[in-house]
Amino acid sequence: MIIRKQENWFRMLFIWQGSVLPRLLGRLSLLLLLSLVVLYFNGAIFNYKIQLNPAPFTLFGIALAIFLGFRNNVSYDRFWEGRRLWGSMLNTTRSLARQAQTLTHKGAPTDTGHFVKLLIAFSWCAKHQLRQTDPAEDLHRLLGARESEQLRGKRYVPNLLVLEMGKWLQVLHSNGSINPLLAANIDHNLNELSNIIGGCERIASTPIPYTYKVLLHRTVYFYCFLLPFGFVDSLGWMMPVIVTFIAYTFVALEAVADEIEDPFGVEPNDLALNALCTMIEHTLREMQGEIPGASPDPKHYNLD
Repeated sequence: MIIRKQENWFRMLFIWQGSVLPRLLGRLSLLLLLSLVVLYFNGAIFNYKIQLNPAPFTLFGIALAIFLGFRNNVSYDRFWEGRRLWGSMLNTTRSLARQAQTLTHKGAPTDTGHFVKLLIAFSWCAKHQLRQTDPAEDLHRLLGARESEQLRGKRYVPNLLVLEMGKWLQVLHSNGSINPLLAANIDHNLNELSNIIGGCERIASTPIPYTYKVLLHRTVYFYCFLLPFGFVDSLGWMMPVIVTFIAYTFVALEAVADEIEDPFGVEPNDLALNALCTMIEHTLREMQGEIPGASPDPKHYNLD
């Protein structure tokens, strides 16, 4: 995820990292080449002049911009909901770590440190599940060889970790180490963890309808590749430049929507899940009285 300080307006014109322009150079170059060919032949193909009036392009461009705006709003809603869910994960894990340390009776036979490690492992495994990567290394680092081996090959590891935390709470309740009403409060937060990972799974497994994406994609490119024929007479030698700029606007909007549609991916503008997991781990370890090292710096969010 790219997080930058406010840049000077002039420098922003030339920013490369985090822009979708590198992905579009090939497509825009092809359109520029087409525009130059159309300009050279004055809009004629095999000596047949293609007569296109600029007025329909103007009206159709407005309608297309409205549809692209709707597409971007839907994608950003998914991105922002994903960020809210991970913000809730941070708050809920903090609450559970605090409750585990302050609501249980002193001398309880269960280990709050292990409970906190389960919370940390939950966040890392949620990241691995959403990105479809292997959580084995983080599980071994946090829980040890025995427990990590028991979870090896499981598909929904975060759910199993919530189950283990529920068993930890059950032991406390059965031996009288926690008040039943307080145990219910902790169980409520465990339910919240299940709701959070369920919400993330809903976003990850329910993309924007494919037929809608295909329709908009075809319309954008059909519109852009017809632009040179509509403006060759009215714009003259400036036509390739203006057409390429118009195409950049429409194609870039579509590319941005595609990039943030899945907020849990590894694109430059997706959520920085590694940094969020590191933040959760650091804050929970500090609550345990440990010194986890340097806090995650938002400047590094663009790395993961």
